[in-house]
Amino acid sequence: MTISVQPVLGSAAARLNPVAKMAAVLIQTLALLTSIDWVSAAVAVSLNLILFAWAGLSWAEFWKRTFPVWLAGLLAGLTTSLYGRVSGQTYLDIWFIHVSDGSIALGLATSLRVLAIGLPGVVLFATTDPTDLADGLAQILRLPARFVLGGLAGVRLVGLFLDDWRQLSLARRARGVADTGNWLDRLKRFAGQAFALFVLSIRRGSKLATAMEAKGFGSSSVRTWARPSQLRRGDLLIVVLAVAVAAAAIASAVAAGTWVFLLRNT
Repeated sequence: MTISVQPVLGSAAARLNPVAKMAAVLIQTLALLTSIDWVSAAVAVSLNLILFAWAGLSWAEFWKRTFPVWLAGLLAGLTTSLYGRVSGQTYLDIWFIHVSDGSIALGLATSLRVLAIGLPGVVLFATTDPTDLADGLAQILRLPARFVLGGLAGVRLVGLFLDDWRQLSLARRARGVADTGNWLDRLKRFAGQAFALFVLSIRRGSKLATAMEAKGFGSSSVRTWARPSQLRRGDLLIVVLAVAVAAAAIASAVAAGTWVFLLRNT
């Protein structure tokens, strides 16, 4: 599966300020981290899936970009179900594996919470241009320009690294080093190609750093920005929606009696 790193632009979500998107994701994350119940996470996931229809991603693009989050949620829930806290009726007890009512409930809550926290971040930042993000961080949050520009340059290089990996694969196949043999041979070829990409990335990073320094990006003087970054009504709307989703998730869990404030036990 080829994972795209290019932002999906042109939608309503793409026109929102990246700082407002970060605030929306942070609000939901902080709200969901206060408890580990499954009701609040399920409500947050359901509401977010409805809102994702306006993000501008097709279903194929949505599944392709969020596949790692779904996989991480599944693995986290499975691991917690096998090795989580034992309570209630026990269904399986072999060595370190203990499957019970408590571990299954905790595994479900963990899986849903990974999805509730991870999906909004992936979807919102899939519609964010890195340059717009850098403008927002520097002009609205007032982060240091050297840090922002360095991060922007690094993000821009990710797509080039993917292209370099494909070119290295084609070059090795042209020399007769194809993807054949047993798993050990494949692992050796992967390690050799990864080391070649690592060396290439260091060289490219050094050249880029020298070029940026020569063009004055490392100056300590006050920097001007070509594109102003401002917060608009739509940015306020997405923050309000994030607060509403977080409040609905917490209220649903409290009404269902599953809400457990984590700091209460610390």
